[in-house]
Amino acid sequence: MRRALAGLTTRGRSFVAAGATAITCAFVLGERDLLRAGVLVLVLPLLCTLAVARTRYRLACARRLAPARLPVGRESRIDLRLENVSRLPSGLLMVEDRIPYALGGRARFLIDRIEPQGARELRYRVRSDVRGRYRVGPLTVRLTDPFGMVELVRSFSAADSLTVTPEVVPLRPGRLSGAWTGGGDSLARAVAAAGEDDVAPRDYRHGDDLRRVHWRSTARRGELMVRREEQHWQSSGTLFLDTRRKAHLGDGPGGTFERAVSVTASIGVHLVRTGMRLRYVTDGGEELPAASADGAFEGLLLDSLAVVRRSTGSALPVEALAAGPGGGERGGLVIAVFGALSAEDAGTVAARWRGATRVAVLVGDGRADEAAAGAAADVPASRRAADLLRAGGWRVVTVRTAAELAEAWGRAGEDPARTG
Repeated sequence: MRRALAGLTTRGRSFVAAGATAITCAFVLGERDLLRAGVLVLVLPLLCTLAVARTRYRLACARRLAPARLPVGRESRIDLRLENVSRLPSGLLMVEDRIPYALGGRARFLIDRIEPQGARELRYRVRSDVRGRYRVGPLTVRLTDPFGMVELVRSFSAADSLTVTPEVVPLRPGRLSGAWTGGGDSLARAVAAAGEDDVAPRDYRHGDDLRRVHWRSTARRGELMVRREEQHWQSSGTLFLDTRRKAHLGDGPGGTFERAVSVTASIGVHLVRTGMRLRYVTDGGEELPAASADGAFEGLLLDSLAVVRRSTGSALPVEALAAGPGGGERGGLVIAVFGALSAEDAGTVAARWRGATRVAVLVGDGRADEAAAGAAADVPASRRAADLLRAGGWRVVTVRTAAELAEAWGRAGEDPARTG
């Protein structure tokens, strides 16, 4: 009852104040009619409070997000199902699903009545232009009386997570030259060496399919032999994102950091879908270890990029990038997405990463470079960094947005040794 009295609305408090004032004036003036009116005005919100406080609704709630992961600028549909599992019909219900401000306005609904064992389907849409992981819920239900005197708030405990990933731009199909490393005997090489009828068989192992038994070799060797499985060359690489605060200009969706994240997501999704065994690294260390190219790794990469933030570091961890399968000096492909790269950092990167196919994507602000070139006769810093990287054997692509990457991606496959 105490909590219900605390839930009196402005109208309910006004009635209580008016009733108490009328009763006081009735005693002072000796007006019995005013006393009756004051008692009526005072008792009405108290009766409403008692009725709402004795309400024993049993409600169940279920929420579904379709989809639960989406890129920026897209809409997600949220379906709510509110069910009355008690034997009494509900009264007037005001329902609100708590969502962050970045997802839009408040999701509020007014439900007149839910019959016993009945349910109501609610639906709304959310949209965000800022990547991140957002908490949707819990659902709150406001119980009120028909006169609007009392309002009690009760909340569910369940909440869901909505992940808004960076924008992914489709790139041209195909693989970069030099991206294939590893070992193994491919089926084509075995056929060329031994002939189509004798494909370099091996000893039978427990569990091998009997349909792969090579009978000619079995008869010649006197023991069961099977054809070798096709062994593909392993494709592996490292995807690096420079998250240093000093390397990026601007804040919000228009800043170079958000563009670099979108570029990283586009490249990562493209490489995974081409069958590459990829690992994801930032200047803070390895974020995702090398894994098989499948939809699970693509989802993990997008989830990680959805929540990545700028770091306060100042140095590039080139040693960490050279470690691990397919990275740096051990061969494989290295694709690094940088912001504003100084000449010193570019020289360090060019001298440290050798023995691999290396692609640098420089994400910068063209207006800043034009201003710097107009203020002085010197070459802009981004161009100096690109020249140093090319001198070290890097393939350099300079873009301002992820949309430009779709057109410039073909230049990433050009070998600087051949193009000069």
